[in-house]
Amino acid sequence: MTHTGKTTPRPLPRRLRALPIAASAVLLAGCGAQVADDGAAETVTVGRCGEQVEYTRPERAVVYEAGSADKMFVLGLTDSVLGYVMPPANPPVEESPWAEEYAQVEMLSDDLLNRDLVTEAGADFVVAGWQSGFSDERGITPEILDGLGIQSFMHSESCYNYPGHPLEVAPFEGLYTDLERMGAIFGVEDRAAEVVADMRERVAAVEEQVPEGERPRVFLYDSGTDQPFTGGNQVPPHEIIERAGGENIFGELDDRWTQVGWEPVVDAQPEIIIVLDYGDLPAEEKIEFLRTSPVTRDLPAVRDDAFYVLDYNEAISGPRIIDGLEGFAAYLRDHQG
Repeated sequence: MTHTGKTTPRPLPRRLRALPIAASAVLLAGCGAQVADDGAAETVTVGRCGEQVEYTRPERAVVYEAGSADKMFVLGLTDSVLGYVMPPANPPVEESPWAEEYAQVEMLSDDLLNRDLVTEAGADFVVAGWQSGFSDERGITPEILDGLGIQSFMHSESCYNYPGHPLEVAPFEGLYTDLERMGAIFGVEDRAAEVVADMRERVAAVEEQVPEGERPRVFLYDSGTDQPFTGGNQVPPHEIIERAGGENIFGELDDRWTQVGWEPVVDAQPEIIIVLDYGDLPAEEKIEFLRTSPVTRDLPAVRDDAFYVLDYNEAISGPRIIDGLEGFAAYLRDHQG
């Protein structure tokens, strides 16, 4: 039976919502943050895709996609967000657990991130991922922004393919690292530490409930008809599958989002298919294709109607990947129970 995966997002514990914001930056253990105070503006140095970058506390952040915005909101930094850029693929922000925070912030564009938008908005900080916001082709990179005097922060997970600064970090650890580093940049280390601790507790609780026995084979289907688009072991859904108790059929693929062939999908005979749901490619259309295509209609998952719909924002670097893990883990427990 198809499972939509649309569960009510787990609210933050009251202690995290009420946590006061620290006024100044201090040394952040485990993240390589270093604080300098030369009598001028206080600065903190943290890693950014393999290099150490010095930041002053931003006041006018522009964030790209919900993953970036959510990281700011979960840290209580709504007042520091100037505006957000949200492409059409992203589900409506009104459906977000941070809908109230989005309502307080200006939507700057529903297109891709670009340099003119950032400079015209007067941003002093930009949060995005590599090739998901930042792009050589579109002329907006951390280096270019550095030259314009605009600070930037890149999702650690996306650094895997960043030219010149190779860095490999597991997606969940990348999320924790980003929150801790952003906590240092904005002087909210205590809040970041509590948010991350809460997330780790939730992940551990899921792992403790993984059903015994053989792990079901899972195919992550993003899109594509002639050839499918899926995720290797460098994207959050891989960890969602593995930590919940499944086996990603492309888990040995050292890549992020990538195109594969239908033949290895058929050879793997997946028992469950996770279908990624986003605005311009609804999950229902993808499921109908899988049910009717002569290539996929006889797969075990299709025959058994074993589809799990994963929300777009539960698949990209951001706090909601923990919701995605909890939702899929519950589905697996029911599926195997």
